[in-house]
Amino acid sequence: MLLRVGSRGSRLALVQAEQAAAALRALGHDVALVPMTTAGDRDRSSPFGQIGERGVFVKEIEEALLAGRIDVAVHSSKDMTSTDTAGLVVGAYLERDDPRDALVGAVEISAGMRIGTASVRRRAQLLALEPSLSMEPLRGNVDTRLRKARERGLDALVLACCGLDRLGLDGEIGLRFPVETMLPEAGQGALALQVREGERELVAPADDAESRRRVEAERACAAAIGAGCLAPVAVHHDGETLSALIAAEDGSWLERASGIDPLEVADALLAVAR
Repeated sequence: MLLRVGSRGSRLALVQAEQAAAALRALGHDVALVPMTTAGDRDRSSPFGQIGERGVFVKEIEEALLAGRIDVAVHSSKDMTSTDTAGLVVGAYLERDDPRDALVGAVEISAGMRIGTASVRRRAQLLALEPSLSMEPLRGNVDTRLRKARERGLDALVLACCGLDRLGLDGEIGLRFPVETMLPEAGQGALALQVREGERELVAPADDAESRRRVEAERACAAAIGAGCLAPVAVHHDGETLSALIAAEDGSWLERASGIDPLEVADALLAVAR
């Protein structure tokens, strides 16, 4: 069966789409990749918060899936909203890659550094770690951000380890932040294969059960926190324990909670936020 697989058109997105395509070919499907452009790709200068943040890299692809123009959508799980879009389901999560954040351009954080990132989650945790840092907004795909950081003379930037690994740019990584220092975005490191309701069987055999267990717990916790808190949020499941945090964007306060049940962890954080 020929499956039309929709993906963003950046170099990293197409590498990820090819990973998904390989998994689908192994199931006996023929695959045609369909590159697409999203709101997050078109607007590369505005802060994420101004264009919607979560979901800005998936909405148009989801619309194509619902309209029947593609059969499978490939997303970085961290880019998805925390709840499923009506009419769509994640039919498979591929085996998760390194979910941690990477420091590029330096091997450690030191006082007064100029660091590039567009993520309020990363900004908040970095400033909580070292308040003297100068945080500079940096948008664009991985190659663009690496180039901009050099052109602007930044001391470092922060990117996802998984993206650098997938692009063969792991040599750029000076430090893989321990999750105790920098808690990742919910779903970071996992690729989601999204399909229409009732068509899960198209991709289900490619599902990695352990990755699904962890990512779904993270998404459930993030959804519960997001319903009652506008602060930067991070959630990560290490296989045994779910950890989450909320923080002020300027790093002036940061609260963590951990446990087994996603809703209980979310409730604990929201109690502090109130």
